[in-house]
Formats: sequence, C-alpha cells, structure tokens
Amino acid sequence: MSRDLLKTAFLVMLAAGLVQAASAQTQNSSASQSKPPKACSMAEHRQFDFWIGDWDVQAGGQQAGTNTIQLILDGCVLQENWTGSKGGTGKSFNFYDSAKGKWQQTWVDSTGNLLELYGEFKDGVMRLTGENVRNGKKTLQRLSFFPLEKNRVRQLWEQSQDDGKTWSAVFDGLYIRKGSAKP
Repeated sequence: MSRDLLKTAFLVMLAAGLVQAASAQTQNSSASQSKPPKACSMAEHRQFDFWIGDWDVQAGGQQAGTNTIQLILDGCVLQENWTGSKGGTGKSFNFYDSAKGKWQQTWVDSTGNLLELYGEFKDGVMRLTGENVRNGKKTLQRLSFFPLEKNRVRQLWEQSQDDGKTWSAVFDGLYIRKGSAKP
C-alpha cells in the first residue's frame, strides 16, 4: 500500500471517529438539556385547582372577606391569602403529598392560630381534617370545599369538641369569583 493511500485511509478513519464522538456528545448534550418531568404533574396535584382565583367571600348573605388563591412553586403549592371583612388576615399552603397520598393544608392567621389539616378529594369534594389543642382541650377541625360551578365554591368549616360525635359549623362561606355575576 502506498504511503498516500495509508495516509488517506488514516484520515478517513480519524474523521469517522471524530464524527462519531461529536454525535455522541450532541446526544448527551440534548439529553442533559431536556427538562426532567415536572415534580407535581400527577392528576392528584390538580384536584384542588378549582379553588385558584380571586374571590369575594360571603357568609349568611354578608361579605365575610376576600381570598386570593395562587398556584406557586412550579405548580406544587396553592397559597391562600385571606383578608376578613373585620380586618383579620391569614395564609395557608396546600399541597398534595404524594408519599402519603394525602392533601395537606397548613393555615396560620394574624392572631397566631395554626391549623394542620389532611385529607383527600373524593366524590367531588375536598375534605380536610385535623385537630388542635388549646388550654388542654382538644378540638377536631373539618373543612370541606365544594366546587359548585366554575365561579362558585362553598367552604364549610366545622368543629367537634366531643371526638367527632357532634359537629358545629364555624363558617359556611360562598366563594364568588371576582368579576363574575353575583348570585
């Protein structure tokens, strides 16, 4: 084999190797640039989305306050921002805990009240329950959110001081999406 032919064969093999290496690097680069699946993309993470929005809230036909529910942290958390008509404020963080298979709400208000509630979306209703202890007395808490239609949500907050034998309503509110027609 002539020297020129050997040189040409070597250059062809070298070029083929470089093309193969460049192709592998491009594939690796593309794989590293593609985004991983969204952390909160399961259908369960979207079960409480009916509550997202800006709301006027009524109880007993009277203005009880306003509430803004926002989807934050890449769609993993619903943040509630409550302002009562008498001046109280509160916030909650609501998220689906896929490890537990449950929803969690952590609520804190301007008087220092804390509620931690857990539950699920079942039969078209989001139900969350928990308990708190004040002055040595345990109180069970139960919140139910009923999506009535696109622009209406009912929230029923109940308490029990006898381990769930009887329940009394603390708040029965109608959320009306701001900008929609009043009932």
